[in-house]
Amino acid sequence: MSYFDEKLVYPDGAILQLRIWQVPQPVRGSTHGFKYSLFYGRPGFRIVAYDNEAGKGDHVHRFNTETAYTFVSVERLVADFLAEVSLLRGGAL
Repeated sequence: MSYFDEKLVYPDGAILQLRIWQVPQPVRGSTHGFKYSLFYGRPGFRIVAYDNEAGKGDHVHRFNTETAYTFVSVERLVADFLAEVSLLRGGAL
């Protein structure tokens, strides 16, 4: 079941996509009932992405680096992601 699914393509070609699903059981590696993929980048090039791929749990990709992410809530997840994208875009979404 889709919980949230939005995509924005900026005039400069950058892509902002937020996809969040409510799932009946936590994704392997996570402890909550959501699967998510939040992406900011360009076609074929990830700048920052938050996701919880099965087996990896909640984590953030920043260019070629992957670090753990502490999931608190969907609202916090989206706020953290958008704050990071805003910084990358010079303060504007």
